[in-house]
Amino acid sequence: MIDDSTGLFTIGELARSTGLTVRTIRYWSDEGVLHPVARSAGGYRLYDAASVARLELIRTLRELGLGLGDVRKVLAGERTVAEVAAAHVAALDAQIRSLRVTRAVLSTVARRGSTAKEMTLMNKLARLSAAERSRILEELVDEIFHGLDTADPVIRERMRTMAVDLPEEPTPEQVDAWVELAEMLQDPQFRARMRKVAEFNAADRGPDVPAGASMWFARRLVQLAAEARQRGIAPASPEAADVLRAVLGDADPADVLQRLRSSADDRVARYRELLAVVKGRGPAAAHREEFAWVVAALEARVGS
Repeated sequence: MIDDSTGLFTIGELARSTGLTVRTIRYWSDEGVLHPVARSAGGYRLYDAASVARLELIRTLRELGLGLGDVRKVLAGERTVAEVAAAHVAALDAQIRSLRVTRAVLSTVARRGSTAKEMTLMNKLARLSAAERSRILEELVDEIFHGLDTADPVIRERMRTMAVDLPEEPTPEQVDAWVELAEMLQDPQFRARMRKVAEFNAADRGPDVPAGASMWFARRLVQLAAEARQRGIAPASPEAADVLRAVLGDADPADVLQRLRSSADDRVARYRELLAVVKGRGPAAAHREEFAWVVAALEARVGS
């Protein structure tokens, strides 16, 4: 405090009482967030007790990560501390998410021994926004179902609304799966294969087939095939014929085999596996073994 009984403080006094550096206080003063209340005869900036309280608030806001622009708005009464805090929480959430993705990408790069080119692609694909991920999927759905008015609408809508997004805290495995999935969704050969699956689905559905029947058939197939595998029933065994009848009903086995070969294609199965990993369900949710069992059982009957 200066010794002229005014009760005012120099920058040096403020620095000693607050523990801040003279340079920091001078910078905040120059930036217009800490205004001097007067000048000494020698032209030095002077501050009062209210300035000390203001300085403490500035320091707190800055330690919480707020920029000087937001600090200035709070001090000017243009925004409340609560409003600024809420906005800053949202910004921090985005930053934390970005850091988690960065960590997952780096973990994947370290595990795979990726080259610089692979790392660049991985980082680019992992950081696609939710809107960009949604656009990629919508383009795929539009392409594979174009003109197929008889395709099961439940499957079409399920694919369109499927959230192909990384979770808040992605594991390296989920980042790896999403990168592979994003590349696959944009591959013309894979898109052609998915188109063929959609064409088979459209050909299977008559005018009286209810929406969602395809989903029911797939779930029933997986359930019965899983039970058969647990019981140790071999696809070529006589017992497998009973399982097939329960799955197919009166359908032609050769016709069903042709369609299942398409949907059980390695890349289609891999697509289901990658979706399951990204969603945190694990690759077992793709049911590759169950589809393979039914295909093998059908091949044994059709071949004979």
